[in-house]
Amino acid sequence: MSRFNIYLVLSLFVFLFFNCKKDENVAVNNETILKGKAVIYVDETITPIVEDQIMVFEGSYDAKFKLVSKSESEVLNSLFDKSAGIAVIARNLTKKELNIFEQRKIVPKITKFAIDGIAFVSNKTNNDTLIALKDVIGFMKGERSSKIKGLVFDNPNSSTVSYMKNLAELNDLPAKEVYTFKTNNEVLKFVSENNGMIGVVGVNWLSQPSASMESIVGNINILSVKGLDKEGYYAPTQNNFGEGTYPLLRDLYIVNCQGYSGLGMGFASFVAGDIGQRIVLKSGLLPYKIPTRKLNIIHGNTNNEKK
Repeated sequence: MSRFNIYLVLSLFVFLFFNCKKDENVAVNNETILKGKAVIYVDETITPIVEDQIMVFEGSYDAKFKLVSKSESEVLNSLFDKSAGIAVIARNLTKKELNIFEQRKIVPKITKFAIDGIAFVSNKTNNDTLIALKDVIGFMKGERSSKIKGLVFDNPNSSTVSYMKNLAELNDLPAKEVYTFKTNNEVLKFVSENNGMIGVVGVNWLSQPSASMESIVGNINILSVKGLDKEGYYAPTQNNFGEGTYPLLRDLYIVNCQGYSGLGMGFASFVAGDIGQRIVLKSGLLPYKIPTRKLNIIHGNTNNEKK
């Protein structure tokens, strides 16, 4: 190959390289905090509240999100392998997980926006709506119970499984009488059809059931739970979340690893702001910041005049 042809090929390569980089930069520059397109990965156990937030956000701004609902483990792996830039999870990142980002010189922006809970549910035919957390943990450790025929989880890699394994100090779920499906809806359906089974689901799926799930949710009991170190049984309600009496609480976070001022930053600000917190309040979860209420005081003559 002549020297001229070599220079020609090199010039063409440099031209294509810089044009590809230019197209990439244009794509990033077209996304702002309130405009553009982005993918958001969401822990499946809290999908309903994120769907509500996205719907209002997209209705207010020129933005479009693609929501990918997966197990906690899959969402976190997507952050680690850089296939996800924005994620919503039901816990904060651990020190070990933060070190992974630090090694890549990435500082995730983490925004806490709500307090959620994990609920125990049973078939409607079960008249006993009380359950002690120690009995559930004991069952997970192999202790049989007359109240519990089986525990039903959504996904072996889900945040609910991780939460309960940490409480029980177990590395793995027991092989017998513990069942896992793929989604919270499948758990609710199975429990509604099988007496004696205790389902473990995110509260968000009970407070905001889809139209197709309303009849199924109507056929289950949401159980009140006695904590390990507390007296009394408490239902998973906003009031009990706020007072900290419900024993199975967890915080919800938006993790933004985009590395630039994109929709991740805008969405996190929106969800943590007044409108986003009102959406959380309406969903049945507890907002991280309770929205303020404005009172209109009407001045006038309050004395009854005799005619």
